[in-house]
Amino acid sequence: MVGVHLSVALVNLDAGESWLPEALERVLREHRIRRPRVTGSACREIRDWSRRMRPVFEASSQTERCQNINGLLADGAGSVYLTTHDDLRPHLHFAPDAQDLQSRVKAVTAGGLAVFAMEAEGKRLGVCALDSCRTAFVDTSRNGRRAYCSARCANTDAVRRHRGRRRQRRAGTTRGPVP
Repeated sequence: MVGVHLSVALVNLDAGESWLPEALERVLREHRIRRPRVTGSACREIRDWSRRMRPVFEASSQTERCQNINGLLADGAGSVYLTTHDDLRPHLHFAPDAQDLQSRVKAVTAGGLAVFAMEAEGKRLGVCALDSCRTAFVDTSRNGRRAYCSARCANTDAVRRHRGRRRQRRAGTTRGPVP
């Protein structure tokens, strides 16, 4: 799940205004990317990559999401192999450890998105339904119907909808059920 969670973090980092080598390095360390020494060129290349990942989360269909992930796999993932290191259980790598940072980030995110999409049947990746937010998220809820990045955004939108309905009722513009 490292790859899919790193994908979310990078897409959301790009959406924010804190895209600096130090911020990128912190995100990479948080997601256990080894040797995350970020140069200016690596930072720019990973930022461009994160912009290519956003459509995966915004896709309106399973087919569109899969097509977007396939494009990332074609450009980012090398040969897949099973490995163990650092006392971790066996897991997949999508690029050799000796590759540069940006190649490893592309590989782990493309591969992680592909594996997650396969397990989630092309679903459970999205962007917040609150128009003013649009934060990317991975839906790990029990029912798989998450529409917001957080409870705060869900509550904000519910309050906005409630107030809108109340204004309509006061203005007399709502109608009851048709007999």
